[in-house]
Amino acid sequence: MNTELAVVLGLLISAVTMFVINKPRMDAVALIMLTALPFTGVVTMGETLQGFSDSNIVLIAALFVIGEGLVRTGVAQRLGDWLAVKAGSSEARLLVLLMLAVGTLGSVMSSTGVIAIFIPVALRIAQGTGTSASRLMMPMSVAALISGMMTLVGTAPNLVVNSELVRGGTEGFRFFSFTPFGVPILACGILYMLFARRWLSSTTEGGAQVASTPAPCTTIS
Repeated sequence: MNTELAVVLGLLISAVTMFVINKPRMDAVALIMLTALPFTGVVTMGETLQGFSDSNIVLIAALFVIGEGLVRTGVAQRLGDWLAVKAGSSEARLLVLLMLAVGTLGSVMSSTGVIAIFIPVALRIAQGTGTSASRLMMPMSVAALISGMMTLVGTAPNLVVNSELVRGGTEGFRFFSFTPFGVPILACGILYMLFARRWLSSTTEGGAQVASTPAPCTTIS
């Protein structure tokens, strides 16, 4: 096996192992790999830092700043209150509104940032309505994953592919080129979660756990 290939595979396996055991933190693992690669001679220092000059990196970082701004200004909290009011006592309506909100916001910023914003929102709603947090967290996660298919900036791979097309002299994607594909998938995801939520815990954390699968004749709210 090529020596350089073996070194890269070794570092990759080490990084994956550290991610799995969660020691050290993920950002520290990234910095360790960033520092280790130039010392192996596989890449030069210039090649290592070249990615930071990419506009996509700056854009992704800016999306995280926007997400933090939404939390600190109270926008996320007010959004959670609005969702709770609009949903009323209907868990199904709450699930649909939550997935639509996460999918829409996730289409214009990092899905990781969206999840960070909506976790406290979902927990507040669950506590206020007596709904099990898992019945909101799972649909929220699914909507965040699908949101990457909605727009050009929905997820980093979209931006990377677009950059490679432009670099190769081909016309890149437009901002809403992914939307005709993402919107139907989001709609299907919402319909699926309305059905699949019956297998999620239907009790709050403070109560006794109840079997999450209802009988076939049970009415789903």
